[in-house]
Amino acid sequence: MAIIFSGIQPSGTLTIGNYLGAMKHFVDLQEDNTCYFCIVDEHAITVPQDPKELQKNIRSLAALYIAVGIDPTKSTLFIQSEVPAHAQLGWIMQCISYIGELERMTQFKDKSAGKEAVSAGLLTYPPLMVADILLYNTEIVPVGEDQKQHIELTRDLAERFNKKYAEIFTIPEARIPKVGARIMSLQDPTKKMSKSDANTKAFISMLDTEKQIEKKIKSAVTDSEGIIKYDKENKPGISNLLTIYSICANKTIEELEKEYEGKGYGVFKADVAQAVIQTLKPIQERYYELIESKELDDYLDLGAEKANTVASKMLKKVEKAMGLGRSR
Repeated sequence: MAIIFSGIQPSGTLTIGNYLGAMKHFVDLQEDNTCYFCIVDEHAITVPQDPKELQKNIRSLAALYIAVGIDPTKSTLFIQSEVPAHAQLGWIMQCISYIGELERMTQFKDKSAGKEAVSAGLLTYPPLMVADILLYNTEIVPVGEDQKQHIELTRDLAERFNKKYAEIFTIPEARIPKVGARIMSLQDPTKKMSKSDANTKAFISMLDTEKQIEKKIKSAVTDSEGIIKYDKENKPGISNLLTIYSICANKTIEELEKEYEGKGYGVFKADVAQAVIQTLKPIQERYYELIESKELDDYLDLGAEKANTVASKMLKKVEKAMGLGRSR
């Protein structure tokens, strides 16, 4: 049994990439581990947000977590801003971080490139992410390949604190799923699928209708070869669709290659769309049951209570080790 932490930003509806690459695996993890699933709304405000839209997205993400199979009585599902220890430990982690190591973070470089006015939070949010993880004695953090750098920073800051003050923090490890960890854009299969993509044809939202899914997969960029074969380098579009189909239909890529030997892209894409539709249908049904219900609020209240109990204990240990406040 391990302690696992994962956080997702409430910045738009999750994509099939978020589900296949991360959330699908969470359901299995909660059976034999202590899991913390956090809606990291404080991370979302590093870029401007519409307040009403943000609140809507927070609730929507919470409902999706439960709809995919997260059990809030087994796991701890909570909203970051409802647990003050996250921001408090985030400040402490900022104080033991170096500007140089924060400026080297890939996401900061990408999001600040060519912009005149950049939020200070965009530079300093990695220490908040570090705090999110360290508050719960986390041992494993399931992440995509693009988040590995953040886990390395978490390990560095935890070790730095432990050496300087007291052996308090557990040093976490990243866990990257071998299959489906990186679902790519339908319009540019060399880039990761993103819910913030300006081109809505590039991603499938977990709340897309059947018609929208069919249309998006039909227009997915492939190649002119007409052969359904996994070749990430030369056939990124088809390889991406094979990965999506493989996970949704619970078939190996080799099985799918044999099944579609000699068949055209049109037939293949129609079947990929159906596999995605069938995967999302029960999730969407449960989501719409929850979204405006008291049940959802009760689960979030329970999660906030459980998270606050654990996080406040860790924060007190950290403050005591650093000499903050009065001795008690």
